[in-house]
Amino acid sequence: MQTFLEFEKPIQSVIEQIEKLKEVATQGAVDVEPTLRDLEKKLTETRKTIYAGLTPWERVQVSRHPDRPYTLKYIDVLSDKSFIELHGDRTVKDDKAMVGGFGQIDGRTVMFIGQQKGINTKMRQYRNFGMPNPEGYRKALRLMKLAEKFNKPIVTLIDTPGAFPGLEAEERGQGEAIARNLYEMMKLEVPVICIIIGEGASGGALGIGIGDKVLMLENTWYSVISPESCSSILWRSWDYKEQAAKALKLTAQDMLANKLIDGIIQEPVGGAHADPDGAGKLVKAEVIKHLDKLAKVDPAKLVERRIKKFCDMGVVLKAKPEARKRRS
Repeated sequence: MQTFLEFEKPIQSVIEQIEKLKEVATQGAVDVEPTLRDLEKKLTETRKTIYAGLTPWERVQVSRHPDRPYTLKYIDVLSDKSFIELHGDRTVKDDKAMVGGFGQIDGRTVMFIGQQKGINTKMRQYRNFGMPNPEGYRKALRLMKLAEKFNKPIVTLIDTPGAFPGLEAEERGQGEAIARNLYEMMKLEVPVICIIIGEGASGGALGIGIGDKVLMLENTWYSVISPESCSSILWRSWDYKEQAAKALKLTAQDMLANKLIDGIIQEPVGGAHADPDGAGKLVKAEVIKHLDKLAKVDPAKLVERRIKKFCDMGVVLKAKPEARKRRS
């Protein structure tokens, strides 16, 4: 059964009409094809109209859509079902919120790594709602180093509300594990492509987000904090989450304009949840395109460009000497 967001009600109405019409067609000899074609055309137009004018908060909602494809679904499409999952960080345990392993894209072996959310209540608990513990990030780093050892490119798929904030995670070194990943990913001598496929929240996303190419799907977000948390800190209430989403500049369009990502991957009409397989094929085409280009770059040059790319991000303003004297 499909799930519809509040602003998707017009889409839901057209889909219900189509389903009723198909049911009528099975019960009699009535020719419904012309009407059905008109409704399907109307459905496409309605989806285009609604998704062309989404607000930042609505894009956040789409990124969390329960029918949206998660990491393992994308890996299944990208690797043509050749994926072999690898487990454990060789220190504590196997974090189920972080998945990874080798697969093949058109005959080329690639290391896939990403956060995995559950598709139902039981699986969400099993996957810790896509929030990795320190061992998840250490597992990710172990797999990256394995890929580097065998000279295989890395593709990371980011979809997390953040690293797990529990006391036990902090006791086991959550901050250190993420910081170590940032440091080590900068120096990997193989191509690294990072794709935000859903939520990209805080250091939990950045822990597998250092790459030669960082891409975002059209209806995703990437920010140091979620709109709800930002609203609760600034206004002491979640009621201003829509205003916070706009101010954070967290959409793919904002991130590209601020030169914090390298590109946007368009989604099927109506979002990735409307056509998961189609979304997977669009991502696969982008990955192949960038892998072909990055494979031609010298490893030392890859590292040099990656470091420069991230060092150039942001703005630093230096106060004039006389201004510093006045303040002192």
